[in-house]
This record gives sequence, C-alpha cells and structure tokens, in this order.
Amino acid sequence: MRRHKFPKILSNCFELRGNPLAKEPQCPVVRFGHALNLAFTAIDEPQPGEKWAGLFGRLWPAYRQWWLKQGAEARPTYLQCRRALSTHMPEILPVYDQLTELAGGGDLAARFLSVYLPPPYMAGCSQAIWAGPEPFLVRNYDYSPDAFDAVILRTQWLGRRVMGVSDSLIGLLDGINEDGLAVSLTFGGRRVTGEGFGIPLVLRYVLETCACVSEAVKVLQRIPCHMAYNVTLLDKSKRYKTVFVSPDRPAIVTDAAAATNHQHEVEWPEHALATSSVERENYLLNRLKRQAWPRNRFIAAFHRPPLYSTKFEQGFGTLYTDVYTPASLKLELKWPGLSWPFDLDDFDEGVRHIQYGS
Repeated sequence: MRRHKFPKILSNCFELRGNPLAKEPQCPVVRFGHALNLAFTAIDEPQPGEKWAGLFGRLWPAYRQWWLKQGAEARPTYLQCRRALSTHMPEILPVYDQLTELAGGGDLAARFLSVYLPPPYMAGCSQAIWAGPEPFLVRNYDYSPDAFDAVILRTQWLGRRVMGVSDSLIGLLDGINEDGLAVSLTFGGRRVTGEGFGIPLVLRYVLETCACVSEAVKVLQRIPCHMAYNVTLLDKSKRYKTVFVSPDRPAIVTDAAAATNHQHEVEWPEHALATSSVERENYLLNRLKRQAWPRNRFIAAFHRPPLYSTKFEQGFGTLYTDVYTPASLKLELKWPGLSWPFDLDDFDEGVRHIQYGS
C-alpha cells in the first residue's frame, strides 16, 4: 500500500508569530491517509474584537452544521436563551452581546453562543490533581479532531485575566484565571439530558467570576447543565474538589483527585467499556498513591496507555495533554515529545502543527 508523504511544512511542529489567524486555513485539520495534522492556535485578545471575529468566521460553518443537526426547532429560541443567561449568569450578558454583534447579530449565531440546550455531545478525557510541593491539574482531552476549536485564548472579558482551551467559541474545556483557580472537565458517563447549559460556558463563567475552589463549587451547584460532567478544581491555596454535575440530580461535591468518564459508579456500561473509563481511573488512583513519583514522571503517564488514546476515528483520540500550575499561573500544552508553555502574565501568540498517526 502506498504511504502518503507529508509535505515538509506539515512533517514537523513549528511556530508562527504575529497574527495567527491571518495564517490559518479554514479548517484546522489536514488528513493524509490514516494520519492527520491539527493546527493549534494561541490568541491573546483581552476584549472581544477582530481576532475573535476571525475565529468565529473560520469555525462557525462547522458549528452551525452541528448545532442544526436536529433542526432549528429543536433548539431554544433567542428569547429563551437570553432569559436563561439572565437568570443564571447575568454577569456574562454584556460579553454575550458583544460576541453576538461580532458574529453578525444573526438569530442562529446568538442562540448558539448562549450554549443553552445544545445538541448532546460527549468525550473521553482523564484528569487528576498531583498534590506535591507545587500542586498541578493535569488532563488528557480525548475527542474528535473534526469537532475541536484547537485554540488557546487569553482574555480579560469581565476584568479577570483568563487563559484556557476554547470550545464553542465562548466556552472553555479547561483553564486558569489570575487568582490561580484552575478547572477542567470530563464527560460524566450518563445518557440523561435535560434543561441547562453546555458545560464549556459554565467553566468559562467559573473562571470569570470565581477566585477559589469554594466559590466555584457554589456556582457548579447552582447552574443547570444539560448533560453529566465531572469538573475538577484546584486553586492557589492547594484546595481541590471534583464536582459531579447532572441535569437530573443535585451536584455531588467530592474530594476525588482523579476523574475519568463515570461518576460514583458506572451508569452507562457500554460507554465505560468503549472508553476504558474504569481502567483509566484505577490507573490514575494507583499512581496518585505513589507519593514519591516526581512531577515529570506523573505527567509522562498521560502519554501512555490506558490514558493516552489513538482512537481518533471513533472520536476518542487524545488531542492534547495540559498541565495547569496555580502557584505560577502557567499552562503547559503537551504531546509526546513536545511541550508548548504559556504564562498568564507573559502570553505569546503562535501556531503549532501537531501530527497524529502514521
């Protein structure tokens, strides 16, 4: 069988400076046979502006198709979306209005950006708190490369500086704020859906409005989520919690230092088996018991099975690993053999092309 050869520009990881959006293709994914190349873009824009508008223009066609896959009538109206935001996250309304205007002010875009009652979606993911001398939150994000922003944003939308991995153009998959509060999510392994918000917007709201774990826990207990998720929190005071949120029962606050894709127990056996959720959780818990393990060795475990996944065609490949260190306000985005560091106080824009597969 003839092997596809990658052009030289795609065969290595590299960086571009300046305005990264001006250099990006319409789609961040390039496929060659069984291999793929994904362009990660880092953007620094304190207030919503031209860079965010460019990002919306690039990603909106794919998001629009996904958001409408059950028909526009299956999604809430603009008034319902705005009412839900006003009720549960009023502080974010001015930013929501700014983003809606930058997106062109259309009805569909406005409804999408509320992230209220979106279509159901799920991912793999593993996350853990390493409680050593300088605690950090580390996670693998396992998802389809075709449904991923591949964008790291530093913003200051509501006054706090926030840095994290973008999702739904307004939300975050994980992140950290200037107070040293870090957060990440995994799918909770339950089929139930209900009235509520997509979790990426909830994580964004947590980082925009909370300074510590105790404040974040109260927000997660209050705001309704449309599906089950596990949210792990760590702050600069070394406090941590994992909160199990669901649309049909109150949030459950735990001291768990690791989370995969089930909550207290497996409630969707087929999904747990397909994603090795229990195996991954046991693997993490066993390594967390080894207090003598140094930082780098623990992080390296996220690039080995069963935590690291190559199931990209099934939508559960590991797209990135990241490490948040609240004490230094730093983020390391990692892949096997490569690290891309970020500092909330000294953020550099750029692009990395990551090749997966062979």
